[in-house]
Amino acid sequence: MSQGQPRRPQQPAGQGENEEPIKYGDVFNVSGELANKPIAPQDAAMMQTAETQVLGQTQKGGTAAVMQAAATRNEQVGVVGHNDITDIAGEQGVSVAETDVAGRRIITEAVAGQVVGQYVQATPVMTSQVGAVQQNAITIGEALEATAKTAGDKPVDQSDAAAVQAAEVRATGSNVIIPGGLAATAQSAAAHNATLDRDEEKIKLNQVLTGATAKLPADKAVTRQDAEGVVSAELRNNPNVATHPGGVAASMAAAARLNENVNA
Repeated sequence: MSQGQPRRPQQPAGQGENEEPIKYGDVFNVSGELANKPIAPQDAAMMQTAETQVLGQTQKGGTAAVMQAAATRNEQVGVVGHNDITDIAGEQGVSVAETDVAGRRIITEAVAGQVVGQYVQATPVMTSQVGAVQQNAITIGEALEATAKTAGDKPVDQSDAAAVQAAEVRATGSNVIIPGGLAATAQSAAAHNATLDRDEEKIKLNQVLTGATAKLPADKAVTRQDAEGVVSAELRNNPNVATHPGGVAASMAAAARLNENVNA
């Protein structure tokens, strides 16, 4: 599920000692200390290695390629050395993870714990007709089930509950909270977790969202409008005004993008 493809850095017209480095925040949707760090050559090398190990090769136009382009430019203008590595990336590392759900593969790439790329690849399903491929749109229930895998260990908080409620409303077409349904369960989990200090004792997203499709009385393919509504709900209820990487909003947004590509 994608935060979208990373923005490819543009090559400046001139180069010199006063050139500003290309920072993580310039090309990725990240925050905090990482956003202000220049992308270094060894950061890119780590991401290339991670992509190759998990995906079999580096992705054309993907996260590693964008990092490499930025790092090369930073090295050319003298703001980083060839063997430099960003301290926070070196300490916390990079990762590429893939999750299979509903016949699709969700790929999440992160630097220092922050998602820098997330997207969905369809896994073709062969039908009885030779050469025919069946491709169905991702539903809201499937997007929620994907969240159970990509962010399943996250304790449920109010922003998660609000996002789940918004998703349920979109799926059913009704603003009425269904007793014992996904939204009601998520709200109860968030309220319960707010009384606890230890994360180990809190109810996790995977406990609420596993089997989400079967728990919804109605379902529908995710649209951009559905995703926007869920993203808005999650943002409004997060004190940091941010969505969680791989969370409900991120999964809905990625599903909407894939569905648009399928229907294009």
